Amino acid sequence: MTALTLSTAAAPGLRVDALVIGVAKGSGSKGAGLVVAPGAEAVDHAYDGKLAGVLETLGASGSEGEVTKLPAPSGFKAPLVVAVGLGALPEDEEAGFDGEALRKAAGIAARALAGSKKAAFALPLADAADLGAIAEGVLLGAYSFDAYKDTAGERKNGKAPLAEAALLGAKPRDKAHKAALERATAVSEELNRARDLINTPPNDLNPESFAAIATAAAKEHGIKVQVLDEKALAKGGYGGILGVGAGSAAGPRLVKLTYTHSRNAKHLALVGKGITYDSGGISLKPAGHNETMKCDMSGAAAVFAAVVAAARLSLEVNVTGWLALAENMPSGSATRPGDVLRMFSGKTVEVLNTDAEGRLVLADALWAASQEKPDAIVDVATLTGAMVLALGNRTFGVMANDDAFRAAVVEAAEEVGEASWPMPLPEHLRKGMDSPTADIANMGERMGGGLVAGLFLREFVGEGITWAHLDIAGPAFNEGGPFGYTPKGGTGSAVRTLVRLAELTAAGDLG
Repeated sequence: MTALTLSTAAAPGLRVDALVIGVAKGSGSKGAGLVVAPGAEAVDHAYDGKLAGVLETLGASGSEGEVTKLPAPSGFKAPLVVAVGLGALPEDEEAGFDGEALRKAAGIAARALAGSKKAAFALPLADAADLGAIAEGVLLGAYSFDAYKDTAGERKNGKAPLAEAALLGAKPRDKAHKAALERATAVSEELNRARDLINTPPNDLNPESFAAIATAAAKEHGIKVQVLDEKALAKGGYGGILGVGAGSAAGPRLVKLTYTHSRNAKHLALVGKGITYDSGGISLKPAGHNETMKCDMSGAAAVFAAVVAAARLSLEVNVTGWLALAENMPSGSATRPGDVLRMFSGKTVEVLNTDAEGRLVLADALWAASQEKPDAIVDVATLTGAMVLALGNRTFGVMANDDAFRAAVVEAAEEVGEASWPMPLPEHLRKGMDSPTADIANMGERMGGGLVAGLFLREFVGEGITWAHLDIAGPAFNEGGPFGYTPKGGTGSAVRTLVRLAELTAAGDLG
């Protein structure tokens, strides 16, 4: 992880490899040209107020994601200035830049400075919220997963992540600024831990090893942990988790992480789908659809990260995380299409497609979470390709059994910069899951498949409990090039939303 420091030092005297500044696309009274953003005054002054013109000559426009490098002006100890685009100048200039614009700009600059030992970030910083956004951007943008690479050669060529970043304009002794940095660091470190898990190949990450990692982290941060192995799952009647894991040599696990705070009785339960590899089972996935299926445990990774982050931040709320872990493989012992599973709730499910396995493990975990009667349950899962077709690769869908709660989850996601969209649970789709053999089938109508999956999950939420379902199938794994502070590979989608929900629950502002 990149080391962060808060600095009140003047930019010209800083001995760093690069100085990062922000630029924007002008509008209104500023005209249509490039505008130098607040924080870069010293650099602009050294260019005799002509920095915008110099950057425009180099082709800069201030567009979001744009990076322009130029030699630092005379008198600066840093050799390089990196101007990063913030997008359109805010209509209300006094309100400042949106936190997500700052987060993206910081992430883009951090990635562009891979190989540098130290950089100073002089981006617009009006308050503690801006500081937190910039800090998150740096820490998330500098992320690199190289556990399986011979990095010696790469790092000789300057590919190591940015080692240290000084955030200029911050107040090291200010309580709000220190708290913002602490929060950004905890959330980003745990989100990057989730990314590491998602990126780990399935021959090294299976239900047992995932459970071991969660156990070690829980003990480190004072979180109570309980792991149910195959025998305990069988004794407890967890037919969904056992059914999905039946075809694998690596047995399934249900991990319960419990963070409690003595000052608050509010209880938020988080449930994560943890399929460490999804072959589709007997309903085998076609060629071309298997290669990224190590990411099918992204929901469990997000829940794990959020619970640990809540503990690190000592949030005044009780948070329970349920990691439903299994490997979905075809073999002579695997669940077959047509089999009927008796779930932990007692309901029976006819399995029509073994590739609709995530809802089976979640169903058991949702019912287990419901037994504690929390104030709310939120589940997170890379659940359906249908949601990707509906919302694309960067937006997750939100379904709920309460419209107000669904709106609150979407709002929380927006606050932290995660793209989400409210989705319905149309009652007429429930009939498609009627089974002549069992209480319910795990498949229904093909059209609206993401909504059908949500309706299935709702069947396993305890009566009277507020619940939301986040289908992160699109944004959980980025198969394209990096953008903003999002790397190629595992993204850690939903971690920040879950942490924000825990904070809102602690404050009594959620439901």
